[in-house]
Amino acid sequence: MNETPNYAEAFEELQHIVAEIEDGKITVDTLSEKVKRATVLIKICRAKLTSTEADVSAILKDLETGE
Repeated sequence: MNETPNYAEAFEELQHIVAEIEDGKITVDTLSEKVKRATVLIKICRAKLTSTEADVSAILKDLETGE
C-alpha cells in the first residue's frame, strides 16, 4: 500500500494483523514484516487522534471565548 490510509483503514488493517497474530496465522517468516506494518499503522492512528484532539480542543476553546 503506497498511499497513507485514513484512520478507519489503518485501524481496520491493524485489527486484521492483530487477529492474524492471535490466531497463529502468521509464520515466523512474516512476523517481523507484520509487526513493522502494525507499527506504521499505530503511528498513523496516533497522529490522527492527536490532530483531531487538538482540533476539537481549539473549537471548544473558541466556543468558550465566544469567538
